[in-house]
Amino acid sequence: MTAPKQNSTHAASQTGAVAAASGVVAVAGPASAASAASAASAASAAAQAQASAPASASAASAGVAAGAPAAGAVERPLTHFRTLPLSIKVNGEIVGPTDVPAGLMMIDYLHEYLHLTGSRLGCGQGICHACVVIVDKPDGTSEEVRTCITGANFFHGKTIRTIEGHAKRNEAGEVIGMSPIQQKFLEHFSFQCGYCTPGFVNAATVLIERLQRQPVARDKVEATITEALNDHICRCTGYVRYYEAVKEVVLTTPGLVKEAA
Repeated sequence: MTAPKQNSTHAASQTGAVAAASGVVAVAGPASAASAASAASAASAAAQAQASAPASASAASAGVAAGAPAAGAVERPLTHFRTLPLSIKVNGEIVGPTDVPAGLMMIDYLHEYLHLTGSRLGCGQGICHACVVIVDKPDGTSEEVRTCITGANFFHGKTIRTIEGHAKRNEAGEVIGMSPIQQKFLEHFSFQCGYCTPGFVNAATVLIERLQRQPVARDKVEATITEALNDHICRCTGYVRYYEAVKEVVLTTPGLVKEAA
């Protein structure tokens, strides 16, 4: 029995398929060479088309970008702001008028413009009261105001005292004596880190000045001191010694306490 003859075209196509699958280019006769040349030409044309596609896309994008209208200038609110004049009396000295950004907090004005850094920025939310200053009113009364949540322009035309204004100083600006509250805080070791101390000094000072105008009954001294210091937070928990120092000042300063009727 004779084996069937294999068709030459079928054999050539089989050989080409095996070569393509294996990545090997085989040259088998003129027909195969012509087929290979044709395939190579087609592959080269495809490669050129693929290479030119990104360049065409880039050119098209560039043309669109060039033809598009220019974007408007972006406003940067941090570099363009409205200013307001501020004149204020600080620790007995008139400051200003000074143009300050609208919305600038008073704590920043004290630190950055006047370089009075004794008032402390604690919570930044008006809770700890480390930042308070004393505002002296025209009627002779005074009150604490939190500077971390109060804009500087609120104080325009007002008279304030910061922690730097309590001690006695000579003409050269050197401290020669503490206020009664400051002295008692030192004697009672009322503070540790001292970060909250400016706020406590101002609160106690406002209290003492109020009692000079309106003495408190002896049986209400403790409650009055607690109420005056209650809003101030001390992370070192020096509350008892702050309280004891203020109580000593109240009880030893003539005219602050009256006997109950």
